[in-house]
Amino acid sequence: MNAPAEPSLSLAEWLVLCLICEEPAHGFALARLLGTSGSIGQVWRVPKPVVYRALQRLEQLGLVRTTHQQSSSQGPVRSLVDATPAGRELASAWLSRPASKNRDVRSELLVKLALLDRAGADPGPLLDAQRDRLIPVAAALQDRLAEAASFDRTLILWRYETLSATLRFLEALRSEALAAAPAS
Repeated sequence: MNAPAEPSLSLAEWLVLCLICEEPAHGFALARLLGTSGSIGQVWRVPKPVVYRALQRLEQLGLVRTTHQQSSSQGPVRSLVDATPAGRELASAWLSRPASKNRDVRSELLVKLALLDRAGADPGPLLDAQRDRLIPVAAALQDRLAEAASFDRTLILWRYETLSATLRFLEALRSEALAAAPAS
């Protein structure tokens, strides 16, 4: 029997799911974390209505569930939401998976690194996986650059240099992580 297919989630839905996996939360608290001045919102901002839509969709998919109602002196009763075992498993797998495209490194990889940092988890395996995913792409772009002309060359050069900068960033971050790791 085949395992169920992984649902296609937006970056906002992944963020909400991962934050709920850290600890049960209500939408207002999540919206604060993902707002402009929130710790995750500084990397990728998610508007409050999108947070609440994400909570609804995640609940429909069976990845989170409302555990109980919490009264508040600052507004309406809040629904406390917790991750289901399936939600926790999915979030854990997503956090260890590199961004599939270089253009997603700015958003997806950085939020994963922020979430791993919040959890006190080692970012090394994710950094290595991301580097391994991007090295062949950089090599292919370098090969194409040798034969490109006109605006094609400009575009390929842009992509190659952007990817090279990303690889340097990953190497620098990995070196810092290794230097900070306790000796075994």
